[in-house]
Amino acid sequence: MKHILLVFFTFLLILSPFVSDATPYSLPNLRRQYQHAASSKEAGEKFHKLMAAYDQRNAVVLAYKAAAEAIRARDASMFNKLTYVQNANKQFEEAVKLDGDNAEIRFLRLSVESNLPSFLGLSGHVDEDRQFLVETLLQHPKSGLDAESFGLVRDFLVERGHVSGPEAEQLGRIEG
Repeated sequence: MKHILLVFFTFLLILSPFVSDATPYSLPNLRRQYQHAASSKEAGEKFHKLMAAYDQRNAVVLAYKAAAEAIRARDASMFNKLTYVQNANKQFEEAVKLDGDNAEIRFLRLSVESNLPSFLGLSGHVDEDRQFLVETLLQHPKSGLDAESFGLVRDFLVERGHVSGPEAEQLGRIEG
């Protein structure tokens, strides 16, 4: 019996990295869902529903919840757009208060705020987050970002014109 339990627990330990990735709020899962939600109304609705059910206080997951609100604003009626964007703004503020040095949180906020119309007055962190992200990326591989996140953030900054030519070249020389 002891051998069976030992084998069972060993099996669980071996599978635990795969099982944890399958949870709805694991970062790899949230990253995939966010990317799909950004390009599809149906995926956006699914992502928003998932994130609306989140009631914990993990800073990064809260930032994804804020991003889901912003995506919901994209697909909402004109009457509801501002409400969703304001909710996203509040949730980003909470996430940054919990972990302001987290590059993924800053990236999500930048990706949302840089796409908002300036007349809303809700894009006040674009320059701050852009600078924070450039400085973080330049420290890679000691940036705290895994290779996937590093590539995603770098590509976003370069492809969307958030960095100058020399900064883009400098970031391009860094291996993910």
